[in-house]
Amino acid sequence: MLIMEKAVESTVLQATKVLEEQVDAEIERLDCLEDDDVEQIKKRRLQQMKQQAKQREEWRSRGHGVYTEIPGEKEFFEECKKSEKVVCHFYRDSTWRCKIVDKHLSLLAPKHLETRFLKLSVERAPFLCQRLKIQMLPTIGIVVEGKTKDFIKGFDDLGGKDDFATEMMEWRLGCAGVLDYAGNLLEPPDDSKAASAKAQSSSHAKKTIRGKTADSDSDEDDNY
Repeated sequence: MLIMEKAVESTVLQATKVLEEQVDAEIERLDCLEDDDVEQIKKRRLQQMKQQAKQREEWRSRGHGVYTEIPGEKEFFEECKKSEKVVCHFYRDSTWRCKIVDKHLSLLAPKHLETRFLKLSVERAPFLCQRLKIQMLPTIGIVVEGKTKDFIKGFDDLGGKDDFATEMMEWRLGCAGVLDYAGNLLEPPDDSKAASAKAQSSSHAKKTIRGKTADSDSDEDDNY
């Protein structure tokens, strides 16, 4: 036990030393910067901030930041043309778990302006549901650059329970690449290793939103 403690202590000391050296090197680098270099860094940063602000305003003008119900299939295609990243919840009023999805997506929409969050009643989109083989509710369709990249069907990918956290939904959407996830995609926020494995191995991409198939889609056979 004593040997192990000494080994751990030695490792910590080595790591601390490396960190101190890195900090010292960064301080030295900053000290060596000329006034012109510092001014250029400030200008670049200011330009980046202006571009980011402009991008946020552009997203808002397209309806980003709000979880929006659309009336039908035509509007779905229009929204997918306007926005690079789209999350669409296919729902039915009588399916109570759809209300759970509504709650989480309503919270995520204002947080992730880079993504358009939509909901569409399956009763108003029979053609689209057939094309996308939507057979279970709730189903969340994930569209990136005009192609259906992934689907979240039911709650299996979200821990297999109704009371999952919004962070779990955020993580799962991050795994699909439809929003900018700040955490570790290899570790779901809940204890859900099964969900992690399933999400990481998901391969539903390859199909355009108009139904041109390059690979087979899910063989899910539960009818909605």
